[in-house]
Amino acid sequence: MSESGTETGTGPSDASTPAESDAGSETRSDSDAETIQQTDAPLQVRDLRKEFGAITAVDGASFDVERGSLTGLIGPNGAGKSTTFNCITGTHRPTGGTVQFEGEDVTGLAPHQVADRGLVRTFQIARELGQMTVLENMMVAPKDQIGESLWRSVLPYARSAVDRQEREILERAWETLEFFEIDHLADEYASNLSGGQRKLLELARALLTDPDMLLLDEPFAGVNPTLEERLLDHIHALREQGYTFLIVEHDMDLIMQNCERVIVMHQGRILTEGTPDEVRQNEDVIEAYLGGEL
Repeated sequence: MSESGTETGTGPSDASTPAESDAGSETRSDSDAETIQQTDAPLQVRDLRKEFGAITAVDGASFDVERGSLTGLIGPNGAGKSTTFNCITGTHRPTGGTVQFEGEDVTGLAPHQVADRGLVRTFQIARELGQMTVLENMMVAPKDQIGESLWRSVLPYARSAVDRQEREILERAWETLEFFEIDHLADEYASNLSGGQRKLLELARALLTDPDMLLLDEPFAGVNPTLEERLLDHIHALREQGYTFLIVEHDMDLIMQNCERVIVMHQGRILTEGTPDEVRQNEDVIEAYLGGEL
């Protein structure tokens, strides 16, 4: 069974469950800390482990994601892909191992704390705010909105700053909706969107949180071929602007055709990683996943 879970950065021209408390976290040695340093791989995962009772969903996974890359994470249902995402982004607290982002240990931080550091995810099932319009969904995404402070939103001498920031956010929201070609849906309730349109909205909303890296959990699931192509075009355009992507996807052909590097998980472990050609030729991958041919 596929692991479920799902979150939603800067506008294109620039653009769960909380983690458990820190009690009981493992003490990491100095040598472990020295192993992971800030390099050209902003995301570095080492010996990640997650247990649910007697079940080990992630079993010592280690990998890096290179800056500015489009990296795919593949594997069958139950391989641990979404659980790995959940551990990286704070939805689950890992049983062991470390997650470092831009040289900072973010292991076990709450989801909002991870997102505040620029590591933002989307989910298999889009989590739009259905009773709000598409534009309203966009407007609530940016962080550090001064209008969220009660006294600033009501006091006359502070209200002007709130209004100014809201105008700036509105401009960015429209710009991002236009980039994703869903600006014509701005006044539509999000609950009325198709599955593909909801995926576009979720990615657009993620961009307004000012991410440095995006983790996309099965972004093409339930998306028709036309919207899938549009979504891929947007992802490639954003990657060219400098964004880093890690994508979980069951469609191996899609990953092989669009990612520079591919990480393969099997039974909670990293089976292999490399370029698409290297993964295609890996005998373990062929035997375990591809039935003999990719």
